[in-house]
Amino acid sequence: QVQLVESGGGSVQAGGSLRLSCVRSGSTYMSSCVGWFRQFPGKEREEVAHLYTAYGNPTYADSVRGRFTISQDDSRNTVYLQLDSLNPEDAAMYYCAAAPPSGPNGACAEHWQQWTFWGQGTQVTVSS
Repeated sequence: QVQLVESGGGSVQAGGSLRLSCVRSGSTYMSSCVGWFRQFPGKEREEVAHLYTAYGNPTYADSVRGRFTISQDDSRNTVYLQLDSLNPEDAAMYYCAAAPPSGPNGACAEHWQQWTFWGQGTQVTVSS
């Protein structure tokens, strides 16, 4: 089993920044992949970024590439999501998720429904 606890959400003005944290505990293998997702009201959950923790190689959604950065601190068992240049379209509930690898060479699940463990979410609000 894996437990994930997110923090760091809040309210900022457009152009501002936030750093989200996801502290993970439990099985290292079952949380080999860690990702950040977001969900807008009435919309399906979508991936923002993920990484395979053994390699640290990040993958980003096109909508956030160049503005958001995913990183990890193994000493704290924490995966971060740095959100810069926020705009009102980024306002959503952000979730941390974890899963075992979906394939060889650090492959992670491609669809949010394939991710196994989820945190409780943290709200990001951006005012114009």
